[in-house]
Amino acid sequence: MSYISGRIHLYASMDTQTNLTALKVLHITDCHLIENREGDLLGMKTHASLLAVLAQVRADQRNPDLILVTGDIAQDGSIAAYQALKESLSGYSCPIAWFPGNHDNRENMQQVGSAPGFLEKVKRFERWQVVLLDSLDSGQVSGKLDQVELDTLDRALQESEKHTLVCLHHHPVSVGSGWIDNIGLRNSEEFWQLLAGKSHLQGVLWGHIHQVYDEEKEGVRLLASPSTCIQFKPNSEGFALDDLAPGYRWLELHADGRIETEVVRAESFEYQLDMQSRGY
Repeated sequence: MSYISGRIHLYASMDTQTNLTALKVLHITDCHLIENREGDLLGMKTHASLLAVLAQVRADQRNPDLILVTGDIAQDGSIAAYQALKESLSGYSCPIAWFPGNHDNRENMQQVGSAPGFLEKVKRFERWQVVLLDSLDSGQVSGKLDQVELDTLDRALQESEKHTLVCLHHHPVSVGSGWIDNIGLRNSEEFWQLLAGKSHLQGVLWGHIHQVYDEEKEGVRLLASPSTCIQFKPNSEGFALDDLAPGYRWLELHADGRIETEVVRAESFEYQLDMQSRGY
């Protein structure tokens, strides 16, 4: 498992693409785990919902080459929450990368994830590179990429012309929900300026919005995935929950730059939400 810190560490993994078949990526996000594994978020037991999503992944016979966990791993920032995630993914032998969202605690993530090779910012495969950015701005719900992160992105794009997938927690575009768009990436203009004209940029992937998003901007695929716990209702001006089940996104990154993707939900997982809640 890889905790993404401010340190730049370019990593070239052993290529998992055989005969240029697609690189298979499992994306899970916004787990909101709590120190008490029986604890809940607005009625949903977040540890149980994560396990249900991972059980669905296994039932679907998914064998990822890479697992991405794009922030808000913990609701309370506790060490126990990060340990729970690490334990839940311990059966996978592929690379696993995770980085903080606005609910996370960098120091506690570092303590759980600290080990040789765990500070990777760029993962490179035969035809693809995946760039991992930390948009946590401590004390803020919205996000910001500091200069280290922007430099990491710029350097990765300059050093390699491999097809590129950029990952972060906060959304860098408006998603059509007033309250969510107020807590996105504050310096998104700087972000997009660095990406402008990069023909090898194929996709941007994020969490934070607890809903499915799949659009395109100037030929770049823009993707967000459901949370492994509660879902937010799309196109809502104020906070509102959706009653959709927790889920994951599966991506296949093809050698020619195409991205095929599918969202799957743990429909058999039983839960009861506080649908009247006005925040969390």
